[in-house]
Amino acid sequence: MTAILYPVAVNAELALSRPAGRAARQSDARRRAGEAVVFCSDPVGPAFATREVALDAYRGRVDDERTGAVPEAQDRYCRLVQQVAGGARRANPIAPTNADGHRWPEPGKPPRTVWRLSVSYWRIGTAERPLEAPQARAARKSKAAVDPETLRAIADTPLRPTKPQQPLDIGLFEIRPPDAPHIVMPDE
Repeated sequence: MTAILYPVAVNAELALSRPAGRAARQSDARRRAGEAVVFCSDPVGPAFATREVALDAYRGRVDDERTGAVPEAQDRYCRLVQQVAGGARRANPIAPTNADGHRWPEPGKPPRTVWRLSVSYWRIGTAERPLEAPQARAARKSKAAVDPETLRAIADTPLRPTKPQQPLDIGLFEIRPPDAPHIVMPDE
């Protein structure tokens, strides 16, 4: 299988139009850029009301299940993502009503969504980047006050772990004997 060759660029727009090169691994990307690189995925281009219109606009760049057209294996660094239109915030919490034998009111209309092209690329490390929210736990424990803009950025980003989760190598009721750590024994 051929590896995906991700563009090396300052931002997503340049990754599509004029990349500094393409690389499958971070070491290759760093060599092409001449400085540190960070892997990221950013939305680019206009927003489309339906997936079909977006597929027509980006024909040849993304998988099109309607026609079966797929880009070459090394060119699969673009995909369509669905986003909430206009950066709408989440709905406010709804209080229970307990009326007419129902605890909750009828759900409201879901927010309008749009389709955008997401480009995965090696971003050159010194390039400007939008506000990167700190991890919520670290921000909460810091002595410095968190400004409202950072707080909004934290609330809008998905949860991130403090460190990568380690694989679970043994079960809850299993132990490794001290004299033979390569053996897993039931602990009952």
